[in-house]
Amino acid sequence: MTDFTSIQRIYFLGAGGIGMSALARYFNALGKKVAGYDKTPSALTDQLIQEGIDLHFDDTIDSIPEAFRVKEGTLVVLTPAVPEDHRELLFFRKNGFSLLKRAEVLGIITGNRKTIAVAGTHGKTTVTTMIAWIMSHTRESCSAFLGGISKNFNSNLVLNTQSQWIVAEADEYDRSFLHLHPYAAVITAMDADHLDIYGNLGELHKSFARFSSQIDRNGFLVLKKGLPVQRSDHECPISTYSLNEKADYFATAITLNETVYTFDVITPAGTIKSVSLNHPGLVNIENAIASVAVTHQLGCEESIIRESLASFNGSQRRFDYVLKTGKLVFIDDYAHHPREIEATVRSVRALYPGKRITGIFQPHLYSRTRDLAGEFARSLSLLDELILLEIYPAREKPLKGVSAESILRHVTIADKMICSKEELVDLLKNKKTEVLITMGAGDIDRLIEPIKNIYR
Repeated sequence: MTDFTSIQRIYFLGAGGIGMSALARYFNALGKKVAGYDKTPSALTDQLIQEGIDLHFDDTIDSIPEAFRVKEGTLVVLTPAVPEDHRELLFFRKNGFSLLKRAEVLGIITGNRKTIAVAGTHGKTTVTTMIAWIMSHTRESCSAFLGGISKNFNSNLVLNTQSQWIVAEADEYDRSFLHLHPYAAVITAMDADHLDIYGNLGELHKSFARFSSQIDRNGFLVLKKGLPVQRSDHECPISTYSLNEKADYFATAITLNETVYTFDVITPAGTIKSVSLNHPGLVNIENAIASVAVTHQLGCEESIIRESLASFNGSQRRFDYVLKTGKLVFIDDYAHHPREIEATVRSVRALYPGKRITGIFQPHLYSRTRDLAGEFARSLSLLDELILLEIYPAREKPLKGVSAESILRHVTIADKMICSKEELVDLLKNKKTEVLITMGAGDIDRLIEPIKNIYR
């Protein structure tokens, strides 16, 4: 399948996922009939329903709309999170429907346009969204498939059918990003993750090397300085970026005024002066440098880069201020890998020196907890107080001997505990908290409003 012209109906198994929902919105905006299943309702599935997408939450064949039970003209898109014994999946397979993974669909869509793909074990959502926001202010603009809900676009999809450009988040899980053949790409990080897929760090690195080899030779790769990407001489040019270490693109003269950073960006062509970022955290300056490295090489004017970053509002669940009062700061973040947790906590510490920082963390996946328990513990030990929730299993079944305790036993701070989701709100009611961070990629986001209501 090279395009979707013969497809009238698209059915999504796992429609509420961030990547799947962006595709559902894409096809819905193009006038296709879109329906699907997800395990549980959420704010995102509510929005999809309001946009006219027919969703249900019980795994029964009778719940599939009748029109979508017709094989001809129907495409079924699935996410790896859907189990093999899922009744609807079995029905579609038994009856010979066309089935594609989410990554395959994104590969087909982007294959017909000039694509900028942002890969990395962390940081890619923010960099993708920054690039899309900058490019949206240029004459050519862009479409974008984002890994989070952008506060500027108020969506995880940006659609401009007149533009030749697509900015897309490139997910390394299940080697999904190998379906992309971009004009240009960014690699932000290559830390040990998804070892249930790769087995070891070396295999993960090989996959990133293969991804980089798929970049158009006339395009370019923007690489976080120091990442060990092995490449051949005939592949596209590389430029490096860093926060403040010398690279092709890096920041200097960094100042902080309350939560606004101002800095200069050193580029191979000179210095972009007085760039402001009202999106806190040193890690986000580094993300901004990556976005500058891409858009600068595409010929974006310095004034557009500067103005776009100054108005960038971030994404939901990426260093996301929930409350900011004289007594309390409450930040929510998607951090679910030790390096992300460390970056988030250090950024908060820099913004609020001397304040007591309480972190609530929900581990994501048994396999990730098993593989990285010691690293999680070291990162979480940067907090003053840790409240650890039990593991969110997502697509996995429990692993013997793996639990939140696997992390907690290695945490070195004294003020640490495990708490259930059901008991968390009552626990917080009796605590005096100065700075609170919720972190995790599971369903911890459903606790944000109940926690917020305590402090209101």
